[in-house]
Amino acid sequence: MTTNGDWRRVRRRCEAVLRDVAIPEPFELDRFCAALAERRGRPIVLRPVAGVGSRLTGLWLALADPPVDVIVYEARTTPLHQQHIVLHELGHVLAGHTPGASVAGTARLLFPDLDPDSVRRALERGSYSSSEEREAELLASLILLRATRHGREELGSDEARRLEAFLSGEPAT
Repeated sequence: MTTNGDWRRVRRRCEAVLRDVAIPEPFELDRFCAALAERRGRPIVLRPVAGVGSRLTGLWLALADPPVDVIVYEARTTPLHQQHIVLHELGHVLAGHTPGASVAGTARLLFPDLDPDSVRRALERGSYSSSEEREAELLASLILLRATRHGREELGSDEARRLEAFLSGEPAT
């Protein structure tokens, strides 16, 4: 269980991570990924895959050869959900988490054009801790919130207000 003190600590860390991250106005996921890729000095490839898994909707792979960050996300969901999945995976990138997931045997299915051994090694690194998942989720939500502060018509002012209340830990009105 996360206490209010834990939540505030995670929120402060996430705010610090995003302090120097530019959010494009208007927000476009491709522009955001391009800026992050330039900042990291390695390309970011977004790959929609139908039926990624029963418990997995997204995955970040940091491949070494060639050096590229691959973000896999569920193709069979809404565009807004896809964007959130990608932002969640980018939250792991921004927070400096170790990439990977516990999804053995899917290298050829997900990436038929990449070296299966490289993908398998990346997929077998292990899973994120629950604190890393909370951090990535909060980072995704904070990015979305910052994007909607300048473009509330996409999310709607009521939804943006509820998101702000949720992120502050206060009840929504």
